[in-house]
Amino acid sequence: MKHFFLLSIFLASVFFVQAQQDSKAKQILDEVSQKTRSFKTISADFVFSMENRTMDINERNEGSIKLKGQKYVVDLPDIGVQVFSDGKTIWNYMKDGNQVTISNLEDGGSELMDPSTLFTIYEKGFQSRYVGEKTIGNETVHQIELFPDSEEHEVSKILLSIGKSNKMIKSALLYGTDGNIYGIEVKKMDTQTELPDSYFVFIAGDYGDVEIIDFR
Repeated sequence: MKHFFLLSIFLASVFFVQAQQDSKAKQILDEVSQKTRSFKTISADFVFSMENRTMDINERNEGSIKLKGQKYVVDLPDIGVQVFSDGKTIWNYMKDGNQVTISNLEDGGSELMDPSTLFTIYEKGFQSRYVGEKTIGNETVHQIELFPDSEEHEVSKILLSIGKSNKMIKSALLYGTDGNIYGIEVKKMDTQTELPDSYFVFIAGDYGDVEIIDFR
């Protein structure tokens, strides 16, 4: 699970760190932030990858995420994992074993491990550099590199690809200090569907005889 959350690149919570920001990169990221925050909810389908060239590892899994402020639901059907958070509590459900662990949000560790940071991770603790434009498929994207101000994020660099026309993050590559390269590519996005707060709460009764492990 840590591997996924380290790559949940989208929403860091406060405001830009202004020091030593590339002016063009900052302008583009400001536009992305403004647009992202205009949506009440975001639903996205994505492909998550992990590569380690030294160990000859190349994994790809499809998943989805639904966001509403700090609330989120992550579904990784390929590996049988669902994560719910109502902004205060986190439920990690594992289909294999029909088990859920419960913890408080503040015990979750680094912001990079919080999927509610999925579209604005760059807003705190990073310096940015504009790389240039690139054509991916039929779309032109801006590419921006982010470099962490401290070691707490467990990454050496993040490469963002941002749609030039729609000002939304299309993909990201995260170079972990563990030697792994984590990737996430957004395949489909919906910002129109309303989601009730109850959607982000794990309901044990929906999962039969689920084993509950409560760490709170």
